[in-house]
Amino acid sequence: MTDCQADGSGNMTAMDLYESLTSQGELVRTLKTEKAVKADIDAAVKLLLKLKADYKQVTGQDYKAGCPPLESTVLEDTGPAAAVDGEDMVDPWNVSTTSAKGVDYDKLIVRFGSSKVDQELVDRIERVSGKKPHRFLRRGIFFSHRDMHQVLDAYEKNKSFYLYTGRGPSSEAMHVGHLIPFIFTKWLQDTFDIPLVIQLTDDEKYLWKDLSLEDCHRYAVENAKDIIACGFDVNKTFIFSDLDYMGASPDFYRNVVKIQKHVTFNQVKGIFGFGDSDCIGKIAFPAIQAAPSFSNSFPQIFKGRKDIQCLIPCAIDQDPYFRMTRDVAPRIGYPKPALLHSTFFPALQGAQTKMSASDANSSIFLTDTPKQIKNKVNKHAFSGGKDTIEEHRKYGGNPDVDVSFMYLTFFLEDDEQLDKIRQDYASGALLTGELKKRLIDTLQPMITAHQERRKQVTEEMVLKFMTPRPLDFNF
Repeated sequence: MTDCQADGSGNMTAMDLYESLTSQGELVRTLKTEKAVKADIDAAVKLLLKLKADYKQVTGQDYKAGCPPLESTVLEDTGPAAAVDGEDMVDPWNVSTTSAKGVDYDKLIVRFGSSKVDQELVDRIERVSGKKPHRFLRRGIFFSHRDMHQVLDAYEKNKSFYLYTGRGPSSEAMHVGHLIPFIFTKWLQDTFDIPLVIQLTDDEKYLWKDLSLEDCHRYAVENAKDIIACGFDVNKTFIFSDLDYMGASPDFYRNVVKIQKHVTFNQVKGIFGFGDSDCIGKIAFPAIQAAPSFSNSFPQIFKGRKDIQCLIPCAIDQDPYFRMTRDVAPRIGYPKPALLHSTFFPALQGAQTKMSASDANSSIFLTDTPKQIKNKVNKHAFSGGKDTIEEHRKYGGNPDVDVSFMYLTFFLEDDEQLDKIRQDYASGALLTGELKKRLIDTLQPMITAHQERRKQVTEEMVLKFMTPRPLDFNF
């Protein structure tokens, strides 16, 4: 969502429509009180109904007197109805498309109102940081942003920022797709030398899943070990469980309440699609995911300052939470968080859905053995190759739909090697079995190395990362 976006009906913003509705409602009441001519009353009511319909189309909520819309709220940007664009479904809980190439991310940028991470931005990040851009930036895996230029403008003026990302701990074992935001966030932390907060939403998983509260908290601690194994600096990183931190930090809870006061039930329904049968915990939860976007939620780190901007690297399906957050921020006196959005990590069976921890055959877990990795790739990874070797040699394969090639795009560092694999596969010189072997040879040592690092993570280390404390940083 752009910060000042009008709808297509007369270029009226949500607030314009709200004010017009208020005036028109008063006019209708006046005409009825004065017993005006029926034709005049009918015309005024007809216009009132049209304005109400336009308002709902723009905001995703019914007009309610005395309840103005969130700043720059538009249905195109927030509502679950907007999550269906042609054949793509994208929201915080569902990702699907009928295209073998996956979600159309260019359309998603338009629908969500974000900005494309173009070559100019990638080059600027390199200039400002003095570091070669991460492969996720070079290859368009982090493809969309909100206000990244603003973050860089401030950084060039010696105004720093902090990072916030998270994980919903729904199982004990994480899969390789879960690593994507953490791999990139670590690069950002190392490159810009900044603090990081990582939210583990064990409360969310209890509300949404058929899990006990104890299991959700235990999964959070186990997932923290995998996150720590990514190599984060304990002196610059705070990992927290919502179930622990909400009760331990009055400042965090105060921000949650501030956010809750400025978002109506209708707005939450429009953004997230909640229904009358959803528990009230779900309805209140978005404010909890929003709160880490504000620096004074962490007084132990930022000494109560509320003016330090936050940058959130996350998958694009989490954006509805932060569109809401960005609308609320100016109302409660805080800077809007900036975002960097990633594409989805596809399931082994194809890019029509993202990898899911609930389907063992669609996922490669961080606990898988080298043999399991080999078997899963060979058996389940969707191929863009032809039916026979002869046809493949003659016509070549399609790397754009081949899951093994997609995975190499995420994990193979060498750009020239990746480009050669693409060319060889497309020309037919490289067979599907050979491409799968390239992926297996890339994943096996990467996951084995992760498992070795995880073994070194002690309970004491977890406790240190998850204890509220000052971090090594001077603002």
